[in-house]
Amino acid sequence: MLSRTADHLYWMARYTERAENLARMLEVNYRMSLLPQPADVVEQGWAATLTIVGLMEAFKQRFEAVTPLNALEFMAFDRDNPSSIHGCILAARENARAVRGTLTSEIWETLNATWLEMRTRSRLAVSQTEMGSFFEWVKDRSHLARGVVQGTMLRDEAWHFTWLGTYLERGDSTARILDVKYHLLRPRGEQTGSVTEYYQWSALLHSVSAFEIYRRVYRDLMTPRRVAELLVLRDDMPRSLRRCLTQVYTHLAAVTNDSSAETERRAGELQASLHFGRIESIFELGLHEYLVQFLSRTADLGERISRDFLVNAE
Repeated sequence: MLSRTADHLYWMARYTERAENLARMLEVNYRMSLLPQPADVVEQGWAATLTIVGLMEAFKQRFEAVTPLNALEFMAFDRDNPSSIHGCILAARENARAVRGTLTSEIWETLNATWLEMRTRSRLAVSQTEMGSFFEWVKDRSHLARGVVQGTMLRDEAWHFTWLGTYLERGDSTARILDVKYHLLRPRGEQTGSVTEYYQWSALLHSVSAFEIYRRVYRDLMTPRRVAELLVLRDDMPRSLRRCLTQVYTHLAAVTNDSSAETERRAGELQASLHFGRIESIFELGLHEYLVQFLSRTADLGERISRDFLVNAE
């Protein structure tokens, strides 16, 4: 496969997944901001989200204060911010347009229709009461795009690069959501098992579609350690780090070339550490430190994939 085609497919998938994951981050922040709490706590939550996605500096250049409305405008609807939901949906569509001949007509029509509808949306057009519906719409369009890929695309290298981008982006996002929300929730000093703590951890689980799964797996009290275990080490949890890296390794191995042996080895090493890891060891190291290491290693994988397949490959 031409490296240019692989590049467009890989980034089409990453941007589609990134738009959904931004919607998930914003949704959990929005839910938590509705709780009775001091204004500085609300600001801290939005500032942490901007920081974890690497947008704080760009945000400060546009807005004087970190408020829910400013953060939502910048991360969801801002047409000058390429990392907003608006920007990600546009980038996914443009990458798809560049390889229309490789995609099925259903994939192209799905991504194009999503972009056309996104063009009509803005924070001013989406009221406060409709914000939750907007986030659900973004997630639904991402689900639809992945379903069309799964249901209509030939299982060739193009398919593997599409899913490689999807799962690498998803693993990165789950780690970021868990890192920022865990640190915001744990120092609160709330009594364990309190209604507020339950709502906060529930919002976190809802943001990665894991609330019902948590109740089915653990059934009783919601604890930070079990939340972390579910989102890091459970192979049967669709958005867990372990599940994502298992898929990354599988699809990477399917497209291996003469220059990708070290990239494949590093992906396998990271996947094995999650496969055989224990939550007790992670907490001994420190969850934040573990997640920082994970994000560093996935960033390294992304750079190596670009070098091995998408930039210099002929």
